[in-house]
Amino acid sequence: MQQYNTIKAKYPGTLLLFRVGDFYETFGEDAIKAAGILGIVQTKRGNGSESETALAGFPHHSLETYLPKLVRAGQRVAICDQLEDPKQTKTIVKRGVTELVTPGVSYNDNIIKQKSNNYLASIFTDKKDVGIAFLDLSTGEFLVAQGDVNYIDKLLQSFKPSEVILPKKQYTEFQEHYGKQYYTYTLDEWPYTGDYAAEGLLKHFQVNSLKGFGIERMPTGILAAGVALHYLNETEHRNLLHISNISRIEEDRFMWLDRFTIRNLELIGSTNENAIVLSDVLDQTATPMGARLLKRWMVMPLKDVGSIQERLDSVEYFDANRDLRDELIKEIRQVGDLERLISKIGLQKANPREIIQLKRSLYAVEKLKSLTNIGASPVLTSMSEQLDICERIREKIKQTVQDEPPVALSKGNVISDGVDEELDRLRKVAFGGKDYLLEIQKRESDATGIQSLKIAFNNVFGYYLEVTNTHRDKVPEVWIRKQTLVNAERYITEELKEYEEQILGAEEKIQAIENRLYGELLLEIAAYIKPIQRNAQVIAKLDVLLNFAWIAEKNYYSKPQVSDSKMLDIKGGRHPVIEQNLPIGEDYITNDTYLDPETQQIIIITGPNMAGKSALLRQTGLIVLMAQIGCFVSAKEARIGVVDKIFTRVGASDNLSSGESTFMVEMNETASIMNNLSERSLILLDEIGRGTSTYDGISIAWAIAEYLHNHPTCRAKTLFATHYHELNELTNSMPRIKNYNVSVKELQNKVIFLRKLVPGGSEHSFGIHVAKLAGMPSKLLARANEILKRLEQERTGGEEIKDSMRKIQKQAYQLQMFAIDDPVLLKIRDMLNNLDVNVLTPVEALMKLDEIQRLLKN
Repeated sequence: MQQYNTIKAKYPGTLLLFRVGDFYETFGEDAIKAAGILGIVQTKRGNGSESETALAGFPHHSLETYLPKLVRAGQRVAICDQLEDPKQTKTIVKRGVTELVTPGVSYNDNIIKQKSNNYLASIFTDKKDVGIAFLDLSTGEFLVAQGDVNYIDKLLQSFKPSEVILPKKQYTEFQEHYGKQYYTYTLDEWPYTGDYAAEGLLKHFQVNSLKGFGIERMPTGILAAGVALHYLNETEHRNLLHISNISRIEEDRFMWLDRFTIRNLELIGSTNENAIVLSDVLDQTATPMGARLLKRWMVMPLKDVGSIQERLDSVEYFDANRDLRDELIKEIRQVGDLERLISKIGLQKANPREIIQLKRSLYAVEKLKSLTNIGASPVLTSMSEQLDICERIREKIKQTVQDEPPVALSKGNVISDGVDEELDRLRKVAFGGKDYLLEIQKRESDATGIQSLKIAFNNVFGYYLEVTNTHRDKVPEVWIRKQTLVNAERYITEELKEYEEQILGAEEKIQAIENRLYGELLLEIAAYIKPIQRNAQVIAKLDVLLNFAWIAEKNYYSKPQVSDSKMLDIKGGRHPVIEQNLPIGEDYITNDTYLDPETQQIIIITGPNMAGKSALLRQTGLIVLMAQIGCFVSAKEARIGVVDKIFTRVGASDNLSSGESTFMVEMNETASIMNNLSERSLILLDEIGRGTSTYDGISIAWAIAEYLHNHPTCRAKTLFATHYHELNELTNSMPRIKNYNVSVKELQNKVIFLRKLVPGGSEHSFGIHVAKLAGMPSKLLARANEILKRLEQERTGGEEIKDSMRKIQKQAYQLQMFAIDDPVLLKIRDMLNNLDVNVLTPVEALMKLDEIQRLLKN
């Protein structure tokens, strides 16, 4: 326990798994936490004494089962192993922490998501500049950026790190700027001082300057990146050969998607449970590394027309050559997750089966290299040139490791025969023993004349000779009797004891030789980390482009025309997610959208609830985004002038945990748009102002439309969906604002949603009709209709509406049965109104009730 307490003190705030024999044990508070999270039994040591301690543990071979549960529960877990063989020491076994696992520092397949990166973010604020680094230990990816708070917030939203590290002094400021949704860990100030961080980067990459990485002018970013490496070192991760490069995130290269847009367009996640998002529709990739790259492309669309066109041309080529596409996809499936596989080799944590998977991957790389070297596409030719089959190391693996090795090195039989002479000799001794034993048995049987003699083994005294009582008198004196049975005697000989020791010693030596040879192989493979990582990057890109071609065929997408113009012209556009969830046999109703800064900058879209206004807004944003990541789009035809920022204000929700109302959330999002406009922005506004009173809402919405139209430098393309039909008046005074509506058809008090965008404004919302579809009680709907008619009749001004509402409220106290236009009920009402109850006798009252009852029956 003293040893435990000493180690525990070095890792405060960490749950310590302490190896004791065949178990990992936890003590005290750790045991209480572990038992609760893992559902294991909590016991006590020293029951009833003053030193009574809570205890909970699990078998060491179950670590892979229990560790992920602890980390997913937000625990930092230190794994403390025995550092020496208990047989070799007479004192307490030496122990130490061999690994510290946190949510952001893990490569375990059971902890991290296969199709998502697992980023550790390191952040540091220096006056106005904020530096940030993103490091994925499982892939070796290392990125750095520097900018203002808004830019860093956008990056955090895009990369979604599993853990953020920062200085203790900046914790409160971090929460104010970026919220409380991140798992954070604060560090002491000293790693952020002096040149410690920069020197750490230079030492790791073995360079004299960071100029070669293009980050030398990012001092705050360098500081954040250096501390990220320091943190890996502190968490006992020192084999970091796979972190072979660091690159900067170039802000100018990518479209701006703020956190509201990523959330509102539901690109890679949704606040709605079980919702299907865009990445679910677009991701049919063949490998996890392709899936991860696709997600990164989705949150970082390109702005450069040339780069977008290169991707689109590649997709077009694969779409036209489908046999080649299918053959490439088949080979890429054989590669698997090469990115994470080579990272495990860098960490010296790869198991034998993963080494065999690497060998298979390199054979698949050779096939891919020949398939892409066809000269028909410059992109394919470039990919073929970049692929390295790493033949020497591939053949080395083939010669060294068995084709079907066990998962764990400790299981043995990993190294092939013929690799090491001593290993082969010891294997013959250990595993070729049956022949030798049969030889001894035959020799002794012939020498003694005991034909029934047999050799066997037990755990008590090893190998022995068994003789039946019939032949007991034939046993030589040199045999040593060990056991007497009812019908037989058991003996051992010096020769058998020597052979037994030879076998037991051979097994230990075999394990030691296999461990040594396997370790040497891992180091040899580690020399190939850079070319194999380059292979992984090329294949991931190829995987995404092939995936785009596949879904273009499957979902009937078309190639967009992307240019430097400022126009947006979509013909026959469809929402890529909604169309995948339509009932079988139902066609998606397509819509055209045209925007340009000169003639039709802003479209005001009115129309009933449920008609499809929000879907139209979202589909426009998604089509633009799909085009700029290099994907074909869900439209018949699309001409897209590059957009540098997509802003959305769609839907409303209370942020109660932060004390913000629906309206406050709405205004925050809208303010972010108005303060970050550019001439190439695309703005999607849905129901601005609905979180406040009608007149406030109309005023704000009207002012926003005016502001966007009259902005002196930025004519941002805008789709503005609203229920405020008063905004239709704007087109009379502002030439670049046009009215459209999502049409409906009324038939016999029913509304049919045509979901088609047509020119002109709409005057009705049909909200009561939607309430009927939702199953509202008929009495309530009738009352709502009556109120609506009264309001529409007296819709002349504020006071008139208030007076009208007072009359309606007064009327509401009357019997609700008369709110229904039924002639029988109206007749009953008139009868009751004409009664004078002061002169009515009881008999007359009963007669009147009888008359009313007969009326109702008829």
